[in-house]
Amino acid sequence: MRKGKAALLLTSWKIARAYWFSEEKWSAWRLLLTVISLNLGIVYILVLINTWQVNFYEVIQSHDYGGFMEAIGKYSILAGCLVVVRGYQIYSRMLLHIRWRRWMTERYLSDWLYNKTYYLLQLSPDHDTDNPDQRISEDIELFVWLTLRLSLDLLQDLVTVLSFIMILWNLSGIVTFSVGGYLISIYGYLVWVAILYAGFGTYWTVKTGRPLVKLDFDLQRYEADFRFSLMRLRENAESIALYGGEKQETWSFGQGFSKVVATYQNIMVVRKHITWLTSAYTQISAIFASIAAAPRYFSSQIHLGQMFQIVDAYNHVQTGFSFVVDSFTRLAQWRAVVNRLNNFLISMEMVRSQSPKASKLDISRKIFSTYSAKNLQVLLPDGSNLIKDFSLSIKPSEKLLIMGASGCGKSTLLRTFAGIWPYASGTIIVPEGQKVMFVPQKSYLSFSSLREILFYPEIVKGDNDKKIQEILVMCKLPHLVDKLHKVADWGQTLSLGEQQRVAFARVLLQRPSWLFLDEATSALDEETEQAIYQMIVDKMTNTAIVSVGHRSTLMKYHQMKIELNGAGNWAVKKISR
Repeated sequence: MRKGKAALLLTSWKIARAYWFSEEKWSAWRLLLTVISLNLGIVYILVLINTWQVNFYEVIQSHDYGGFMEAIGKYSILAGCLVVVRGYQIYSRMLLHIRWRRWMTERYLSDWLYNKTYYLLQLSPDHDTDNPDQRISEDIELFVWLTLRLSLDLLQDLVTVLSFIMILWNLSGIVTFSVGGYLISIYGYLVWVAILYAGFGTYWTVKTGRPLVKLDFDLQRYEADFRFSLMRLRENAESIALYGGEKQETWSFGQGFSKVVATYQNIMVVRKHITWLTSAYTQISAIFASIAAAPRYFSSQIHLGQMFQIVDAYNHVQTGFSFVVDSFTRLAQWRAVVNRLNNFLISMEMVRSQSPKASKLDISRKIFSTYSAKNLQVLLPDGSNLIKDFSLSIKPSEKLLIMGASGCGKSTLLRTFAGIWPYASGTIIVPEGQKVMFVPQKSYLSFSSLREILFYPEIVKGDNDKKIQEILVMCKLPHLVDKLHKVADWGQTLSLGEQQRVAFARVLLQRPSWLFLDEATSALDEETEQAIYQMIVDKMTNTAIVSVGHRSTLMKYHQMKIELNGAGNWAVKKISR
């Protein structure tokens, strides 16, 4: 158990320390010290209020109206100061929260996108990260909030205990009783009573609530899986509608949501038991201090003001000792969040560091006149050969067509050319300073304006709407010329054929020197396909084009073809006219 707790604390520190020793460390530490100072200020004011109670109840007991009004005035000042300090404390804590979250979000996004880690995570069968988007959008927020809340609450509780325990010790006096003829004296008995009471509550809270850690972890995962399945339905609405798959989808959603319901019901049971325990603990503690202090009051060892001071001090000490009791649900949630974020970090590190069964692909940019591949070995994730000993030099303005049966590795060869397929070895030489563009079968269309989509991934510059509109017409998209500035989910709004024509409009606008097309016209009819290819060939005479396709009609737009047989072998042939 101790080893597990130590490992958890080390893991949480590993996640947190990156921010506290980052380029923002000085402002972060200054803000943290401000929050801590305000917390200490709150405790100090509470000590003053505790001391004030002695005088307040004394003037009431002696019917001193003047003293009563003076005490009210003092309390008003103390209460006003407490309100102001608490306001600044909340503001400072929230400011630290959002700065820390912003930094962590930027860091995790950068790591996720670095060297196409997001893509490698999908390819890796061994990674232990579900729903990376939720790790970044939700778990970082929870980690920052819970870490600040728990650590600052713990610090404030410790300071509160140390501040009030001396008051309680001094007011406790000495309790003496006889056991077997021996007199036993207990100093500060109210302190020991508070410690025993808090220890009892902590033990039973931990024992009762231990299952919450795993249950909260599972609930987060099931919720994310259910939300992802709903998103998949929206993204594939047309295909599902054509298949008439509503019944199957309903069953699938029901299966996913049933896990959410079952886990939530288990959490309900555990939290019901914890609520019973903590509620009883709190209610008993409200009167427990009075019962504990009663012997001294009724034996006239303390007066009424001191009686109320004891009750207030006892409640503060007992609350400080009861950190685990009051925060157990948050502690369980925090532990689950730390585990999820740690798994995410480990998975990203693993997919970046793990070498596939073949050696790594060497990609270099040189001042070369050709886009070259040397001694490529392209494998499947299980280590079997897909393409063996592949070497090729693509000259400027050259047009090549890659053909072969489905599953023979055509698209994977293009992924290797792009440097994103991790199960490959050999050398790729990319001409330095020249634009390379890869166009997949289904191009990515972000949720933004059509104008921004056409320049993706570049940032839109200048006012060239007229040129863009001319290119849209050339790509048989005249109905989109007046929608350049419309923001929409174009991936859902446009048909697959329209999306492919938008991709070619993007090509004409960005004019790469090396263009790789992965069945980029598969959704177009032959007449439109030929018109698009002819336009690309005519308008981009200096661009080298490498196409993956099945239709023999594409041959007339290419000079050479590469045939793959799926067994690792390949051949380059000249296309006869």
